[in-house]
Amino acid sequence: MAPLKFMKTELDHLPDEKRRELARVTEILFEEFEAVQARKTSAKARSGKILKVILFGSYARGDWVDEAGKTAKGYQSDYDILIVVNADPLTDMSTYWYKAEDRIIADKGVKTPIGLIAHTLSDVNGKLAQGQYFFSDIVREGIALHEAKGHPFAEPKPLDAKEAYKIAKENFDDWYDAHGAFFRGYGYASKDGDLKKAVFDLHQAVERLYGCYLLTTTSYSPSTHNLRKLRALAEDLDARFRAVWPDEDRFQRRAFERLKDAYVKARYSKHYKIAEDELAWLGARAETLATLVKQACEERLEELKNAAG
Repeated sequence: MAPLKFMKTELDHLPDEKRRELARVTEILFEEFEAVQARKTSAKARSGKILKVILFGSYARGDWVDEAGKTAKGYQSDYDILIVVNADPLTDMSTYWYKAEDRIIADKGVKTPIGLIAHTLSDVNGKLAQGQYFFSDIVREGIALHEAKGHPFAEPKPLDAKEAYKIAKENFDDWYDAHGAFFRGYGYASKDGDLKKAVFDLHQAVERLYGCYLLTTTSYSPSTHNLRKLRALAEDLDARFRAVWPDEDRFQRRAFERLKDAYVKARYSKHYKIAEDELAWLGARAETLATLVKQACEERLEELKNAAG
């Protein structure tokens, strides 16, 4: 399999402001990475490197949406960023990248939301060899914000149509069924008045719904419990998902934040609270999400089935 020497690097299709933001994002990523590396004591740990920083998704394709400032709460696409590193420990978001994410969010020079994922080069090349759609699309459409010489991607391998359908169908069956068990748990806990248990189960149901959609349509979902990140990936792929969680007022925005935080705080924080009306609204929106996931996945499965003959 022939390696790809270098990716696209041109950002000419983006406004000057977006190019400046992406330069600042890249700068912060390297600063925070180097700060963590400086605390390492072994030569092996200090040999960790960022090999590539890649912009993918709507800002790479050129179909981003940025309505911020045009309406009270206009939709705004995220910067989707893949960080490619040379060792597995460097993919740990909680060790290497959470401070960078926090800095980027707080930075006054970056007004666009961001979603980071991190993988090793060997992992990405393995996925390309398997013909995984997600990474194949990144290699084909992505733009390198940084790329070290001598560490090429493998040439993406086309995935056999019958195998693609088989994998997608298995992912849909497994993950859609898994969401149902947690959604039933949410219902039982709500009736019992155990709101913390209910919102935790609802978080898990929503996490599995997004995982179902992403795995069925792209064969990839990041290893994260962060609903904000999963939501952004789904919304980038299919604009219909943008209507699932309206954020037209404070109540709606606060309720989603309660759900996003529930994976940790609903179990471990005595200060975490959620109101009954917030929980009921979230449950109704989760049902809307489930309907859309089923529809979108069935559409994708039909496409793959037809391609497989």
